[in-house]
Amino acid sequence: MEEAKLFMAEGIQRTILHGGTGDVPKFITGSKHTGLYPVVSKSLRRIAEGKDPTDWHLHTCGLANMFAYHTLGYGDLDELQKEPQPLIFTIELLKVESPNTYKRESWAMNNEEKLRAVPILHGEGNRLFKLGRYEEAINKYREAVICLKNIQTKEKPWETPWLKLEKMINTLVLNYCQCLLKTEQYYEVLEHTTDIIRHHPGLVKAYYIRAKANAQVWNETAAKADFGKVTELDPDLSRSVKKELRLLEHRMQEKNREDKLRYKNLFT
Repeated sequence: MEEAKLFMAEGIQRTILHGGTGDVPKFITGSKHTGLYPVVSKSLRRIAEGKDPTDWHLHTCGLANMFAYHTLGYGDLDELQKEPQPLIFTIELLKVESPNTYKRESWAMNNEEKLRAVPILHGEGNRLFKLGRYEEAINKYREAVICLKNIQTKEKPWETPWLKLEKMINTLVLNYCQCLLKTEQYYEVLEHTTDIIRHHPGLVKAYYIRAKANAQVWNETAAKADFGKVTELDPDLSRSVKKELRLLEHRMQEKNREDKLRYKNLFT
């Protein structure tokens, strides 16, 4: 480390370190500057968890969200929210890259960069799905959805720009759900498809995917209702639906036989 300087201004102590990789600058921030940090920290944690940093809050300011939710979902952040404390931020310099040589995270992109990234992520997700690498495909679809949702929050709901983004989001979410089917995460599929159908009741693919998820968790009546809706909306899919219904009928017969045998053994 060649040089270290300490600056103090408005309760913030800032240590600037000049040197190579391995430097560890520290920022000591007074409590009066950390009132909104818990909200920011929650978003950063969601990014680290691979989640949308914006989908947890209402479209209001940070303070309003605190009062609306009462908790941020992390005990330490809730305590800091109640009683702001001075914070020490430690940042380690791992490596130095020029602006054009590193891949920016989606949350750090501007809207134009996010829009350019979406079709690339979509294509990568499709390629990984075809290769059977479903978890990796899930990550690509999820990142693309986060990009679009961040842009969509700046548009007026149900107006043309918002609807165009919504259509793109729905396509990606349904691809995401197909991956979830492959990884047997059926209840999450039901959650996402039901939400889409609630807002867009004419999407055939949403009914088809939800029907397959219902079939997997033995919701026979719901599965048949969804498959019926598929043929109603798109008669060209009737052959595929009949095949799925035959498979469902066979699975239900097998389950009923197993249940009868299980109950019989209970009383013998």
